[in-house]
Formats: sequence, structure tokens, C-alpha cells
Amino acid sequence: MTLRSYLWGVRLSTLVVFTAWVVVLMSVDPESSGVIGQILFYVTFFLFFAGISILLFTFVWRRMTDDTLTVVEVNMSFRQGILLSLLITILIFFQQLGILVWWAAFLVAAGILLIELYFLTRS
Repeated sequence: MTLRSYLWGVRLSTLVVFTAWVVVLMSVDPESSGVIGQILFYVTFFLFFAGISILLFTFVWRRMTDDTLTVVEVNMSFRQGILLSLLITILIFFQQLGILVWWAAFLVAAGILLIELYFLTRS
């Protein structure tokens, strides 16, 4: 798979997931749908934000490496996009539960950072 086809696949899937997220936002009532509606919201939000983050990190890595990306940078942008999306989704979930305070957000961010540092130092 070439980088161009990979990026088009990510763009297309992000657009599809964005459409699904908007449909969930417009048609699902979180109070009457219960857990299923909340799961749909969080899954579609996670996938949409992951797609946006992956595209953003790929763009940044392309600019940093003079338009020549290797598999390592593509894997790194994919992993960082997933981790950033996981961080944002967990923080939104904590906000919904009413337990989001600054030190909890700091601990979640530190945990995500430790996961990224593990992958960076593993070789």
C-alpha cells in the first residue's frame, strides 16, 4: 500500500465516521437511549478524532522530513493519533461522569505519555 492510498483511505474513513458521529449527535437522545447511545457517541467520536489526529500528525511528519515519509513515521503518526484520541475521549467521559479535575486529567495525560514513551524507547 502506498502512502497516497493509505492517506485517501484514512480521509474517506474519517469522513464516513464524521457522518456517523453527526447522525448520532442529531438522532440519539442520551437520556432515553441509555448505555447504547453513549457507547455509539464515544466510539464514533473516538474514531473521528483519531482520523483527524492521524492526518494531522502525518502532515506534521511530512513537513519535518521534507515530504519523504517512511513506514516508521507513518506508524508513529498512527499511534500518536490513536493515543491523542484516547486521551480526549477519556477526558470527555470523565467530564460526563463529573469526576474531571485537573489532577485526574494530568494523571490520564501522564499515562498516555508513558505509553508513548514506551513505544519510543522500544527498539
